[in-house]
Amino acid sequence: MGNFGIWVLTICLIFQSGFGFYLPGSYPLKHVVGNYLSVKVNSLTSIDTEMPFSYYSLPFCKPVEGVKDSAENLGELLMGDRIENSPYRFKMHTNETEIFLCQTNKLSSDDFKLLTKRIDEMYQVNLILDNLPAIRYTRKEGFMLRWTGYPIGVKIKDVYYVFNHLKFKVLVHKYEETNVARVMGTGDAVEGFPSVGNKGSDVPGYMVVGFEVIPCSVMHNGDLVKNLKMYEKYPSPIKCEPTTVSMPIKEGEPIVFTYEVTFEESDIKWPSRWDAYLKMEGAKVHWFSILNSLMVITFLAGIVLVIFLRTVRRDLTRYEELDKEAQALVNEELSGWKLVVGDVFRAPSNPALLCIMVGDGVQILGMAIVTILFAALGFMSPASRGTLITCMLFSYMILGIAAGYVAVRLWRTIGFGDHKGWVSVAWKAACFFPGIAFFILTILNFLLWGSHSTGAIPFSLFVILLLLWFCISVPLTLVGGYFGAKAPHIEYPVRTNQIPREIPAQKYPSWLLVLGAGTLPFGTLFIELFFIMSSIWMGRVYYVFGFLFIVLVLLVVVCAEVSLVLTYMHLCVEDWKWWWKSFFASGSVAIYIFLYSINYLIFDLKSLSGPVSATLYLGYSLFMVLTIMFATGTVGFLSSFWFVHYLFSSVKLD
Repeated sequence: MGNFGIWVLTICLIFQSGFGFYLPGSYPLKHVVGNYLSVKVNSLTSIDTEMPFSYYSLPFCKPVEGVKDSAENLGELLMGDRIENSPYRFKMHTNETEIFLCQTNKLSSDDFKLLTKRIDEMYQVNLILDNLPAIRYTRKEGFMLRWTGYPIGVKIKDVYYVFNHLKFKVLVHKYEETNVARVMGTGDAVEGFPSVGNKGSDVPGYMVVGFEVIPCSVMHNGDLVKNLKMYEKYPSPIKCEPTTVSMPIKEGEPIVFTYEVTFEESDIKWPSRWDAYLKMEGAKVHWFSILNSLMVITFLAGIVLVIFLRTVRRDLTRYEELDKEAQALVNEELSGWKLVVGDVFRAPSNPALLCIMVGDGVQILGMAIVTILFAALGFMSPASRGTLITCMLFSYMILGIAAGYVAVRLWRTIGFGDHKGWVSVAWKAACFFPGIAFFILTILNFLLWGSHSTGAIPFSLFVILLLLWFCISVPLTLVGGYFGAKAPHIEYPVRTNQIPREIPAQKYPSWLLVLGAGTLPFGTLFIELFFIMSSIWMGRVYYVFGFLFIVLVLLVVVCAEVSLVLTYMHLCVEDWKWWWKSFFASGSVAIYIFLYSINYLIFDLKSLSGPVSATLYLGYSLFMVLTIMFATGTVGFLSSFWFVHYLFSSVKLD
């Protein structure tokens, strides 16, 4: 009964996660009235270039104590996040207006050019308060649009204006659990200031549940701020009008930055504070499209499976009803898969490469299942930045055992139990896919280094990744290979003839079928693919991992079925070279995903500027489709191998 309850809870969590359910990434942090709240800054981002840059690469105000990096995990660094402290600070539940921040130095020619360039490239400033990104609301054609961050500035009639005054609104909720320790946060949340007073938890406090920003361009009088220090009051009233701009950027002139903040008590509770970020546009369309896709694909797959099983069963029944003499007689007349009995398990061309790719595919597929399942259960909320990438990396390394085991056991099966060369196969399985990944990412990293982007992986992180690869992933893959070498190889149900049978001339090239087979798996993916691509390249939050997990399961089923059907069709026309074809039948979905990526670049990322940005996009897309090809191809091959083994072990032989 207990196990049943656990399963019910798990299923409920998965489906609830389709609506953005998550386990909070940090505990509530109590802020006593008058406590200081520190705002942090993340990298500047743009959907126009897809290259993040450091906030302090532009002439903005710097904190008095100097710029300090926040502790970042592996995932954050790989994603290009660089979280630093900022000069913005608030007093809990204390409204303040006309706060002077700083007056920059006179803009040099280089500063002016860089600032105007970043405005042209639509760069956004990303602020963080108590682990919540700043959110901005705009109204367009009667609809309220949400944005994370705010633009650096705007260009109107060839004049550049900077947003130099920020109007903050902090939503707070009364701290209810007075018996909980005051600081129980993770990530950015722990870096709060200590509570004031001796009564400890008896002092009433508040939790931050919302962080909104309105950027304004205000013309300040430079003479009024000459003797002002940071956080002093600006001498004259500041009127923040989001619809008008009045602070043009001019070379050789300084910029004055100011801000104001208001606090507002809200009914939003701590677990719901991320809801504003997780409400994806067109949620109903997303839900119905996914359901429609699931139903159509399941229906098609069901029909294919029923027809397929009936055909195979009929063939087997007819063949088994005949006695041995009749079978020998029938073999002279019949065509089809019965005639390739002596060749169906003949070793494929490049058997080592096939074993390596299947081993790596098992590793990638396992990583995807583990990561998406944990994300669907809510263990990787957006509050915990970088955990998704970190989980993918470590689950991939640990699953090296599976890669080595599958690659070596398949190698021994193809070699009829021969142990020779298993170390080489395990070593290559440990290095083949990671080697391709490092090659692609290193080239892209040089482009990012050349652009001085924070998206570039630091050299120290490169060394760490190499150490993780060779000190954890490679040894685990070799351990898996050792177990694969010790495990009994899979016995073939039929003997292989010494002389290979000639394959009859085909009416149509077999590669055409293999390429066409990828359309059905692509049908299960393409709707979800749009949301994932929008999350990666358009800066939207993707958090419907419940849907994604269902789509992944369905994709595995469809890939298996498509590959099975194609293998059966090839055997029916006496084509016994099914090994590689079964891999690429389902793996060909990668071609359609790459074509979709190009389509997305042309029609959805029309603003993407410059050859570097386009190269980065295509490079990352190529890496993504190669990963998908390994995983889907492995599903197709293993299902076809099982089917061929089952089919020929069911046939009566001499």
